[in-house]
Amino acid sequence: MAIQRRNAITAAISIAVAIVLILWKPTVLIYGLQAAGFYAAIAIPMGLVLGIVHIVNLSHGEFMMLASYATYFACKALGMDPLLAIVPTAIVTAIFGWVVFQITIRRALKAPELNQLIMTYGLAIAFSQGINLIFSTKTYKMSLDYVTSSITIGDLSFGTWSFVFVLVALVFMYGLQFFLTKTTTGKAAMAVGQNPKGAAIVGINVYRTYGIVFALALSLVGAMGALFLTKSSIFPSVGSPFTMKSFCLIAMAGVGNIPGILSASVLLGVTEQFLRAFRGTRDWAEIVFFVLIIGVILARSYKGRKA
Repeated sequence: MAIQRRNAITAAISIAVAIVLILWKPTVLIYGLQAAGFYAAIAIPMGLVLGIVHIVNLSHGEFMMLASYATYFACKALGMDPLLAIVPTAIVTAIFGWVVFQITIRRALKAPELNQLIMTYGLAIAFSQGINLIFSTKTYKMSLDYVTSSITIGDLSFGTWSFVFVLVALVFMYGLQFFLTKTTTGKAAMAVGQNPKGAAIVGINVYRTYGIVFALALSLVGAMGALFLTKSSIFPSVGSPFTMKSFCLIAMAGVGNIPGILSASVLLGVTEQFLRAFRGTRDWAEIVFFVLIIGVILARSYKGRKA
């Protein structure tokens, strides 16, 4: 009930802010929603892993970076569009994620949380430095005509391609909700996430379920890696900021609250675009997620003391 109430309050505030921005600065809302879809689509898989496997994957953004590099060179070699590589990249990333889980993460699940953080951070460093050694710090970018598409309404003109990330975020959210509530494997994952010992007693293979969930999350990350290539340049450290932003969004939404990640992403995306709309506050846009997460933590601490 608390999560539902928080989501309802967030939705009401978002609607009110949206009305104000439509009347005042509509581009802030438009580009803010596009950014929100982008952030949410990246953060939702991390939220799934944290909610079920109970581990903070600090190599989350680096997995997306690896998927983007794999997509780039595959597309260059085969003369293929990145959109056609989404499914193959998702499958390959899922398999790679399963292997990484079995070799490393599974062995650290019973270790202290600090050890888990150090291990996944070590994976992040290994991935980024490995790519740096192979490809150097050179930036790679694909030139795609459709990403420059735009629409004009009266005096208002804006790009439209990034709305695809809003669609992807919604597909991820509703798809995962269907998986977790309507499928046997998803229900088993929910049971494991809530009470792994109880799930093991009734015959659920806990570690196999963890591996499936991790691989599923990595398949979504792989799909986003291919889509990311249509929007942005790639380089070895490109994924790191998205790990931090994803963690920020999960902290704002609450662990296990996947719909809340979408609401938190709207807040982050619109706030960033609002700050970029004014010359004096543009530099703050890149660190506003730190301000938001500190505010959320302080608010929850105050609420906890009051209770």
